[in-house]
Amino acid sequence: KKIHSALSKTGVEVRGFYTEELRESGQRIGFDVVTLDGNRGPLARVQDSESGTVSNKRSYLVGKYEVQLNSFENTALPTLRIPKNAQTDSKSQVFIIDEIGKMELFSQTFVSMVRDVLKNPKSSIIATIPVPKGRPIPFVEEIRNHTQVQVFTVTMENRDKLLEDIMGTLHNVTG
Repeated sequence: KKIHSALSKTGVEVRGFYTEELRESGQRIGFDVVTLDGNRGPLARVQDSESGTVSNKRSYLVGKYEVQLNSFENTALPTLRIPKNAQTDSKSQVFIIDEIGKMELFSQTFVSMVRDVLKNPKSSIIATIPVPKGRPIPFVEEIRNHTQVQVFTVTMENRDKLLEDIMGTLHNVTG
């Protein structure tokens, strides 16, 4: 949110989304996806194990959370579309994606759109990716190892200074 605010003040076009934790009575019940222009939709909710109903629809699970794939795609994906005039327009675009993680990666359209943005020379992405642990997530590793990607590791000690570092890196890339 701080990066979005800082970039907006510079006149750079910024698009994208972030995820927000949802709590009820102190308990996390899921996550919403929130676009930078204010749209919101469910990303995942705690799986309803008490209903006892069996659904015919495909279920996408991450731990105890059921991913609401249609909601995610309808809310978040429009923010990742590269405008048709982006190749000829001299303005750079920045896409903020929080996050590229297991829940979002159920969407093959999302994966394809992120790849398209990475290929576009007028676009930069600021994204969060999970810290490597356990079995690697192939698409996350593809991004982490991409030749034009710079990874910043967020820690308690550096998180307040990172905005300045990221803005400096973006300035060098976008001019």
